[in-house]
Amino acid sequence: MSAAAGSRAYPIQSTDGRDDVRFTPGLVFDVARVIESHGYPPIASGLDLVELSQSLFRYLYKTKDAS
Repeated sequence: MSAAAGSRAYPIQSTDGRDDVRFTPGLVFDVARVIESHGYPPIASGLDLVELSQSLFRYLYKTKDAS
């Protein structure tokens, strides 16, 4: 972790307004597998994947609604 003490690295600002090619279904599946490897129940529903994807997106990126 490289953020200075007290400063946040996330959420990040999109620099060009286009989709970030790093945010893929594979990223969401990787995060799901990490969660499961820590003893949480496996994600068995498409709706759970949608919610995980939305939560991860909100964590990573600034939105127009956020300041």
